[in-house]
Amino acid sequence: MSTLTAATIPGYVAGTWTIDPVHSEVGFSARHMMVSKVRGKFTTFEGQVVTAAEPLQSSVTATIDLTTIDTGNPDRDNHIRSADFFDVDQHKTMTYRSTGVRSEGDDLFLDGELTLKGVTKPVPLRLELGGFGPDAYGGTRAGFTATGQISRSDFGVNFNAVMETGGVVVSDKIDIQLEIELVLQQ
Repeated sequence: MSTLTAATIPGYVAGTWTIDPVHSEVGFSARHMMVSKVRGKFTTFEGQVVTAAEPLQSSVTATIDLTTIDTGNPDRDNHIRSADFFDVDQHKTMTYRSTGVRSEGDDLFLDGELTLKGVTKPVPLRLELGGFGPDAYGGTRAGFTATGQISRSDFGVNFNAVMETGGVVVSDKIDIQLEIELVLQQ
């Protein structure tokens, strides 16, 4: 993929797309007590992707409702919503805005800025294109997977407890996993 052009991406369609939340997932994982991973997701989010005639000129914007965190444990979810973590009374959403798309050898990256708790930091995401194609309703769909990692302390999410063994209850590094399906706007 070293020479990424519309012609090198099968079925590529330039246009404006919206995220289909029914067929997408915004997920994450964190180390818990330094021995396992806890996974979670956000159930409400929205976004727009503009695929440009030149793919590397494409852009992404997204908003995630932090109040909709779901780790499978209501008590933990409520704690993450609290001032110890997201402080959703003051910061209900986090946003992502791309600043560029780049290819490095066979790898594709989306560079962008994540804003969480009023702090904006650069967060690159590794992209895997799923493809472009028709849907069952006469429209056009596209899909991609994006992965990345953030340091939660960079965004002021500092709560933690030290264990007797010297480790911490929740890792600072949070892995991001996005499975996104898009619908082309007419």
